[in-house]
Amino acid sequence: MPGGNRSLFETSWKKCLPSISSSQCLELVIEALRLTSAVYLQPEMVLNMPKDLQEETFKNITTVFKELYDKMAARTQRAIYEWMRQTLQRSYKPPGLSGSGSWITAENLWFLGRYIVHLPVEEIQKISLNEIRLFINYDNATKQLDSVYDITPATAKAFQERIDASGFDLTNTSTVYRLGLLVCFFDNIQELDTGEAHSLLHQMIKCNRLKGFQVAVRKLKSQLLELVLKNQTLNESLDSISDAIAGLSFTQLESLSPQAVRSAISVLRTVTGWTKSQMIILIDKFIGDSKQLSLFNISQLGELMLGVSAGLLYNMSAEDLVQAVRGTLSDHAAQLSPVQRMVVVSKMVETMDISSVLDLLNGSFLKELSLSNLLKVKDYNITRLDHKELRRSQALYLYNVVSVGKPGSEIISFREFVKGLTCEQIQSFDNTTFLPVAEVFKSNLDLLSPHQLNCLAWKYQQEAPKLMPPLLLATLPPAVLEDITQSVCRPLLFSLGRTELHLIIPDSTKRNEVIRRALQCLNYTLQDEYDVDALGRMICNLSPQIIKTNISVKALTEAFMQFRSCKRLSNDQKREIQTKIREYYGDPTAWQPELIQDLGPLVTFLSKEDLTIVAEKFPDILLQLALDVEGMVIFQDFLAVVFSALKRAIGNNKLSSLTPDCRGLRAPSFDQILKLADANSYWSAQELSCMSTQTFIKSVERLGALKSFDIIQLAALKDKAKMAWGPIRSWKKYQIVALGRIALALNETEIKELELGSIDTVAALSQQTQWTPTQARSILEDFLQDSGLTVDAMKEWDLIGLGSLLCAMTGHEISYLSASTYSAAAARIGEIVCKVEILQELLKKARYGFGNVTDWYNFILKEIGTVAAGISKEEIKVLNEELMPYFQPASIAALPSEVFKELSPKQLANLGPENAAIVTESQKAVLSIEQLSSLQVAVDGANSNHLIQMLLSASPVLNSEFITISVL
Repeated sequence: MPGGNRSLFETSWKKCLPSISSSQCLELVIEALRLTSAVYLQPEMVLNMPKDLQEETFKNITTVFKELYDKMAARTQRAIYEWMRQTLQRSYKPPGLSGSGSWITAENLWFLGRYIVHLPVEEIQKISLNEIRLFINYDNATKQLDSVYDITPATAKAFQERIDASGFDLTNTSTVYRLGLLVCFFDNIQELDTGEAHSLLHQMIKCNRLKGFQVAVRKLKSQLLELVLKNQTLNESLDSISDAIAGLSFTQLESLSPQAVRSAISVLRTVTGWTKSQMIILIDKFIGDSKQLSLFNISQLGELMLGVSAGLLYNMSAEDLVQAVRGTLSDHAAQLSPVQRMVVVSKMVETMDISSVLDLLNGSFLKELSLSNLLKVKDYNITRLDHKELRRSQALYLYNVVSVGKPGSEIISFREFVKGLTCEQIQSFDNTTFLPVAEVFKSNLDLLSPHQLNCLAWKYQQEAPKLMPPLLLATLPPAVLEDITQSVCRPLLFSLGRTELHLIIPDSTKRNEVIRRALQCLNYTLQDEYDVDALGRMICNLSPQIIKTNISVKALTEAFMQFRSCKRLSNDQKREIQTKIREYYGDPTAWQPELIQDLGPLVTFLSKEDLTIVAEKFPDILLQLALDVEGMVIFQDFLAVVFSALKRAIGNNKLSSLTPDCRGLRAPSFDQILKLADANSYWSAQELSCMSTQTFIKSVERLGALKSFDIIQLAALKDKAKMAWGPIRSWKKYQIVALGRIALALNETEIKELELGSIDTVAALSQQTQWTPTQARSILEDFLQDSGLTVDAMKEWDLIGLGSLLCAMTGHEISYLSASTYSAAAARIGEIVCKVEILQELLKKARYGFGNVTDWYNFILKEIGTVAAGISKEEIKVLNEELMPYFQPASIAALPSEVFKELSPKQLANLGPENAAIVTESQKAVLSIEQLSSLQVAVDGANSNHLIQMLLSASPVLNSEFITISVL
């Protein structure tokens, strides 16, 4: 029941708090806390707790608070600390006659657990040296300090200073071990010898668990590594310097001997944080001159597999590759590139029968298996596909293969096969066969497309309206929702609030109607936190006006927590949320750090003036937030304030003197680039030009990943690459891969100088989507020239690696593509959108591979994706209307208007909700009134106007007496 857990928790808390010392009430409160993970526990509820609990009661409830620490909001954590402090202070009896001394004893430090991070620095400085000495000597102290993931540098250093003053030698190995995560903020590097630095480096592996301050940790690891390398070469110490090796520069990695890499591979494979370019260098060193991978080699590589080239994988023996797919490769399949996965799958297909391949492949590998190969499977044991993930085109075909002689109820009990159900097959279940599978459908709604959900809704309406999941109501025509009774509202709200609405209702107009009806269930107002709970993720779809006027003060705290998870808020929504934050929490000058932590990404919505106040009060928190929101769509005001805050902190200490042109400019350092994240876009092109070569080399991948640099900034970085790496013709594969978006600044002549003989390198370039047609053509021509390939000799993984660069081919070149190669890569090619002329040429290849369009099945149409937009007027006219939902939405949008207008009203009515929602305004403009009416039928999710009328007149689902309240 929506809000049930909150209601249960708050009732238990309110009733039992006055009697919490009784064992029954204590057990009930503890059970309620654990059941809800304390997510409903508010700071004011904590502060109202008794301060004079019996010792045993106090211990029991604080034990639960410690268990649930990570589940709580920062302000709740802080409130619990304050309550614990007051209770501990009350019970503290100072020794001696003076009655003075700090309440923070060794025992109280241990008792606080993770809450010690909330101790003020000035309180830590007052701790008795004897007590701190006792605390560090506790066996459990190390475990406790290992768990303080949210400790700040200031708190950590205060503890270090006190521990140091108590007589412990912070450089001693046994002391370092006891310090837990305090070691992450060690700042007496100059006092260490190489052995002590080595020991500290090993202890710092745990610092990856810190919730912030990773830039400082990385810097400290780098400094310690430099110290370690004073007495040893990198080759000698490679296997003993912990995960600091992930911070090695390209130059350092290049200096490694193959033997050193092979000897240290068991360590290198376990390190997290390697970049793709670093992996490429290490793999080249590991393979050496042999240029051959064996099963043993593969098993040694772990995550470094991502740096293995397509050629190396293809040249493996089939027997070794099969064994690798059963082991190491499958463990990392999802992280491998599509090119790498396709090479593996193609090798399997070449050397095994297709049924054996189907048995062997799982997960991401199986999804690369082409339909053209699957079509060879005519019979298959369904049980061998259990727990395997399928593409929709694969599921559509395999459903037909395994359905011979088997009831549909048995087939869809294998979860992935529900993806392969057609509307006709859903309708074919009669009352006897549908009821047993209703539960299967209900538990697998997340696998169904909007079209399937709509078909299923109609089937429930026909056969089992009492069992219809409330979520399916939203896929029916909007008029249906108008007449639902109030008692159906809550289950409907709850279901809609726990799904991504745009995934089940693709059309924005219909989606707004559903949201409006959902809000009507709440009288268009969020009165309290219970309404927010009921609305769930749907809060992300509230209009700016509703946010402005219809959220009560009582609901705001929970509303802010819900807004934090919204990924697609408009600027207008963000501005209204910002206004609400300001109204509710007041002037930021009075804010506490815990509030900023709880607001999280919502802080980025604040005005420039308010952000400046936050930056001045809490610069560390703001910089950490910049890292947390990296890659999101953020207001420029936030990035500008972050950049200004860092520049203020730098002052005039980092003025560059690299060249006369750089005098007086602040050149970015590596640490600053790491801290700024997306705010790096505020460096001017001249400032970027003035960074040192060393800084550029260390930060090139970070800079190349930023989406906000303009072409002038990218050009400055390209010129920096020339300075760092020499002439373009000498650039190595890993350097080209490292460039990321910086490569967009290369002109056609410069592209011709790149060494692009490897499809892996080209695949990295194809990840960029902003190439001009001439740049894309240059990359394509350079690849063909450097690889020595002709178009007709290209393999399926070459086509996949080219990605959108395939659009740079001429129609004449596409005519030379092997039809079988195209078919093997058809699903991936179907994800890119080229000019219609290119799609028409690719469709010719699809005809060679799959036969005439008029003979196609739904799985073929689904497989070829956008290439279907190359269909002719004559072909589209005669397509069976039952095939219309199996166009990919992108292919519908890419259809030329003169072809789209040839669709009959019946075909348009059967497009399905997803395809109907993607139809462009220019396509609609050429349709007749009758066609537009039919298109609206598809948008609304109606089978026909007759069915709409039938539903509205009968509508057993509209009354709560006829619907089982089931929650998705």
